[in-house]
Amino acid sequence: MLVIHYSQTGQLSAVIEQIVAPLAADARISVHIETLKPLPGYPFPWPYFRFFDAFPESAHMVPPALAPLSLSGDEHFDLVILPYQVWFLAPSLPITAFLKHPVGRKLLAGKPVVTVIACRNMWMLAQEKLKALLADAGARLIDNVVLTDPGPTLATFITTPRWLLTGRKAGFWGMPDAGVSPAQIRGTRRFGLALRDALHQGLEQQPGPLLNGLGAVQVEPHLYLSEKAGTRGFYLWGALLRAAGGPGSPQRVPLLAFYSAFLVVAIVTIVPASLALQALLRPFLRGWLHRIKQQFELPSGSGTDRLASYE
Repeated sequence: MLVIHYSQTGQLSAVIEQIVAPLAADARISVHIETLKPLPGYPFPWPYFRFFDAFPESAHMVPPALAPLSLSGDEHFDLVILPYQVWFLAPSLPITAFLKHPVGRKLLAGKPVVTVIACRNMWMLAQEKLKALLADAGARLIDNVVLTDPGPTLATFITTPRWLLTGRKAGFWGMPDAGVSPAQIRGTRRFGLALRDALHQGLEQQPGPLLNGLGAVQVEPHLYLSEKAGTRGFYLWGALLRAAGGPGSPQRVPLLAFYSAFLVVAIVTIVPASLALQALLRPFLRGWLHRIKQQFELPSGSGTDRLASYE
């Protein structure tokens, strides 16, 4: 089994550790963890302008260089676990780089893939982008696990950037801690146990899913419109910034300063107004929201009927 690993804050590393532990402890299962090393690396905490300088390439999915992988691409794995973060409503750049890398594409071709997302709360369109990259590489997505920050949406607009820019995760002024909770992370062990059992039975060769009934995905469909608007905005502004210069270009700095200020204003004005309007219209949007929820819960679903077997 192959596990692709990149974690900037360490949160995703903790998730991977819980999922992989039951698999690595089984003598019948061989686990290879491939740690991605982008060149140059991404710092944590992020310097302010370095953080925003990553968004044009994230939005346009322009991959950075990677240090040489430890694999040639000719190795065979029965299953691939692909955990990733969401950067600016797109898969993180190191993961995008792996999915577009010739060796990464060879490793993924024809393989069943389980994606694992840990993010603030907006992930739906990032997963759609990642699914397209998997399909282009000839991989089969059989499961998706999503962990999101349990804090209120408006609070996370403050706590998450504070964590990323300062490294301070603890709550303040009555706000919750940033990130996925320790209990959520511990709970992901159930997915490793279920994958272990499925591999023993050769179920990974079937269409899947392997993690149904384990509460793998909880969709918040009311965030979909915000994601659509944000994705379009990031793409358009990203194109403008890329035209001004490449990553780290001094020509980008004035535009980044303006855009970051604009983004803060949008978050404190447009986002609350959008959520309030959707709340008012929710009775009329119920059917559409239900379809969005059903669509993005695939393939693993939100059902919990198998939880008792893996608690």
